[in-house]
Amino acid sequence: MNHSVMRWTWIAVFVGVLAWSVYRPFDYVIWILEVFPALIGAVILWFTRERFPLTRLTYVLILAHCIILMVGGHYTYAEVPLGDWVRDAFDQSRNNYDKLGHLVQGFVPAIIAREIVIRLNVFNFAGWRNFFIACFCLAVAAFYELIEWWVAIASGESAEAFLSLQGYVWDTQADMWTALIGAIMALLLLGRLHDRQLRDAGFISS
Repeated sequence: MNHSVMRWTWIAVFVGVLAWSVYRPFDYVIWILEVFPALIGAVILWFTRERFPLTRLTYVLILAHCIILMVGGHYTYAEVPLGDWVRDAFDQSRNNYDKLGHLVQGFVPAIIAREIVIRLNVFNFAGWRNFFIACFCLAVAAFYELIEWWVAIASGESAEAFLSLQGYVWDTQADMWTALIGAIMALLLLGRLHDRQLRDAGFISS
């Protein structure tokens, strides 16, 4: 698949899922809060598409993350049918779709950050690079929890649906931990594939 075809396929999938997501969601305030990061990300990708194009792997991961956000925005994370099915099938006490979202919240930014720091030659040693990326993803997850807290205070009525606590008192800590696990998983599982795509695209030397 050439770059142009992939770009328009990415756009078609994004717009299609977005159109489905915005049609009669559970709550439009919640929808805006949950989907806003995906919209911002799409805008950034559009304006950097020529100046700083990314690898196919990174674009695919970003699209997957956007879809997860849009599904969560449509139903609210606590009411996503897939999460209900997993809860019932494995006799869980809550809908854990939000944990998938937080896992990806670490997994995808880890590859984005990895691509940027490698291409800009920020680190000389892979160990320090991976340590920084893991810390960066944990910081992003922690900051997102702060944003949720501020939104909960400001929105009041929509707080429970947005936070998706479902009675779990350690939800905030679990969300950050899950994002950290996602970041480490991405670095361990996709590092070689990512390096190969960076070389094939001519972003780094062989």
